[in-house]
Amino acid sequence: MQEFTMDEVAKYNGRDEDKVYVVYAGKVYDVTDSDFWDDGEHMGLHEAGTDLTESLDMEAPHEVDALENYPVVGTIKK
Repeated sequence: MQEFTMDEVAKYNGRDEDKVYVVYAGKVYDVTDSDFWDDGEHMGLHEAGTDLTESLDMEAPHEVDALENYPVVGTIKK
């Protein structure tokens, strides 16, 4: 599995690259095919290419398992 730095993930923000990635709990998810991530933004609340761990744990209206519908393409380098 590929390892990413946060700087590398930030390139997959839906604007600079065709792919849209987000991070949750050290895993990198490819949410490119989701209609909820148009132009790298989710419902005006979250930006692609970022670590969503804290914001999803505290304020998301849905369960984190929503990310389970998308492929894990890597992990964050430690």
